[in-house]
Amino acid sequence: MGGFFGVTSKKDCVMDLFFGTDYHSHLGTRRGGMAVYGPNGFQRSIHNIENSPFRTKFERDVEELTGNSGIGSISDNEPQPLLIQSHLGSYAIVTVGKINNEDELIRNCFENGHIHFMEMSGGRINATELTAALINQKQSLVEGLLFAQEMIKGSMSILLLTPEGIYASRDRYGRTPIVVGKKEDAHCVSFESFAYINLGYHDCLELGPGEIVLVKPDGVQVLSAARKEMKICSFLWVYYGYPTSSYEGINVEEMRYRCGRILADRDLGCGKDDCAGCPGHAAMAAAAKEGDVQASQETIHPDIVAGVPDSGIAHAVGYANESGIPFARPFIKYTPTWPRSFMPQNQSQRSMIAKMKLIPVDALIRDKKLLLIDDSIVRGTQLGETTEFLYDSGAKEVHIRPACPPLLFGCKYLNFSRSNSEMDLITRRVIQELEGDNVSDEVLAEYTDPDSPKYAAMIEEIRKKLNFTSLKYHRLDDLIESIGLPRECLCTYCWDGKE
Repeated sequence: MGGFFGVTSKKDCVMDLFFGTDYHSHLGTRRGGMAVYGPNGFQRSIHNIENSPFRTKFERDVEELTGNSGIGSISDNEPQPLLIQSHLGSYAIVTVGKINNEDELIRNCFENGHIHFMEMSGGRINATELTAALINQKQSLVEGLLFAQEMIKGSMSILLLTPEGIYASRDRYGRTPIVVGKKEDAHCVSFESFAYINLGYHDCLELGPGEIVLVKPDGVQVLSAARKEMKICSFLWVYYGYPTSSYEGINVEEMRYRCGRILADRDLGCGKDDCAGCPGHAAMAAAAKEGDVQASQETIHPDIVAGVPDSGIAHAVGYANESGIPFARPFIKYTPTWPRSFMPQNQSQRSMIAKMKLIPVDALIRDKKLLLIDDSIVRGTQLGETTEFLYDSGAKEVHIRPACPPLLFGCKYLNFSRSNSEMDLITRRVIQELEGDNVSDEVLAEYTDPDSPKYAAMIEEIRKKLNFTSLKYHRLDDLIESIGLPRECLCTYCWDGKE
């Protein structure tokens, strides 16, 4: 994935840019970069941050860069910002998104006079450079941004740093956010809404889908109005978003509490908001009054509720608050050396790190029945190993409650998964075992229906493969309720395959 941050100020902006960009480090671990514009023109610095955080790599750059405006990027893919010189003038560019029709767009650029692209390792073209090439086909930056948004199949949010200010263009369907903050004599533009709070900025506006604005120190000018149709990524709330961020006015941490509450409601057999009178909650209340939390559960009897660090914790808090089952931390993430949630590119290294960064608390595991909430199950490798780790540490039962529905489709828009094939998903491997190689769209649709026999069979196979005592996924209708936006405003492609 990735994130970006920009500042335009009447004063030097480098420190604000540095800290604002650093606050996006949870969104990527491969490349970081900053570009500024000042009396000496454009200056830029890019570093590899795979083995060292953004902050430590750019401490020296902060002392050397000077400028009143700048943009920064954290990326899991291509190095950026890029410095571009064209008939539209000089500018720096950063992007967040994914291009699905690269070959088509590259041919288009060659046919329209673009001579060459810089080739990255593996023969790929830098998606940010390709975006710039599309922009440069038009006679103004605004026309170019609109053209790029129309041509790109996938998703692409863009910041352009120019001598006159920062052009911000949210992707056509608003799958990723762009927010603008303001303080005296300065404005900033950010992926994450929390990134500017400690820098003294206050909320100014959130761009709508496809909206383009020009951000200057003293104000924001709308250059192209927002479109009506929005498909913001639901996974931002489930996993990607930092707890202090809000998207479309909905806070991530609060949404995760709601998610956990609804997961608990499902286990209690009601699945309703107003369920004080249902048998499950009535039994729970009576049991809690008597000090017997376990007696309130109709199907499972966990001693504690826990979340897989970090994003699973808030979901678990919501579940514990609703069910009355105590929340606990049976393993602790070793944050001094593993502060970030993302993993290296290599699968074997990821598995090793997933094991090394979590340290068990024996007193909270041995002879206990655990209910564990993770944000999602992708391949299943890490959660399966975590479960075995809990059994080896003396757990009697491990009940798993993923905070989103089963992932059946690879994301087409945000590069959220490192999987190269949908067959990397444990759901698709299980479906292949159950159905054979010829799985139609109609068959897949049955596996997305939580009330269908095929869905139940898939869940049971996953449970057995990963050795869970029980497994219940968050339903899609419940997830949408947890977020609180209309279904038509949300992208749910990775769960239901609907664009």
